[in-house]
Amino acid sequence: MRLIRFLVALIGVLATLMGLLWIGQGLGIIMWPASSFMLADRQWAVNGAILAVVGLVLIWLSRRTRRAG
Repeated sequence: MRLIRFLVALIGVLATLMGLLWIGQGLGIIMWPASSFMLADRQWAVNGAILAVVGLVLIWLSRRTRRAG
């Protein structure tokens, strides 16, 4: 069970970080890589916000589960 909690938390952290990157690219704050189709496209900022929220929920769920044994 601890392994599953760890994996869910890890996926949550990665999803949150990727979501923040997408938000930055979508808003034109992070202009990397220069050839990315996501730069200054508000739809990617929205997609990133959704992904970041999903990641935070996964982290919260992994911390909320009861610790057995």
